[in-house]
Amino acid sequence: MKLILMTTPDFFVEEDKILTALFEEGLDILHLRKPNTAPIYSERLLSLIPKQYYKQIVVHDNFYLKDEYGLLGIHLNSRNPQIPAGYNGHVSRSCHSLEELKNERRKCNYCFLSPIFNSISKEGYESAYTFDELKDANHAGIIDKKVMALGGISIDNIAQVKKIGFGGAVILGDLWNRFDIHSTSDYKELIDHFKLLRQATE
Repeated sequence: MKLILMTTPDFFVEEDKILTALFEEGLDILHLRKPNTAPIYSERLLSLIPKQYYKQIVVHDNFYLKDEYGLLGIHLNSRNPQIPAGYNGHVSRSCHSLEELKNERRKCNYCFLSPIFNSISKEGYESAYTFDELKDANHAGIIDKKVMALGGISIDNIAQVKKIGFGGAVILGDLWNRFDIHSTSDYKELIDHFKLLRQATE
């Protein structure tokens, strides 16, 4: 099962070092999501990450970065719902219902389905599905290796994600909540926790 990490919405000082360390520890894919920020900051962050990891990075905004840095692909969502004209590369998309997933999954390399569990990073963003609904969707071929679980994924429930039949898990709050971007410089706890998540997906 793939392990995907979503960046925090804000940039911070140690970010490039942490992301590089996570790639070194086996991070499969990074989703660079920095809404409402100037693209120059994303460019700066990318320039600080070793080029060998560019093919494992997907951008949510500023799609020109995909070609400029040779990244893996682009991600579609409510802010950027359409594939740019003439684009033929890797595409992923956010889906928020099984019906939407059913309609969109064949057009993408993979889709996110959310919220699977109660969100850790967004207050009031609660699970939209029961375990049985998700298992039924798996048996119907709607949830498979091309569908990544997002929303409230943690060390406590990642095994359940695997059991349902998702192709991957998207981590956000469970990892970033272990590091204060404003005051922490030691990110050992974050890396150690990532290793546990990595082991749980194997």
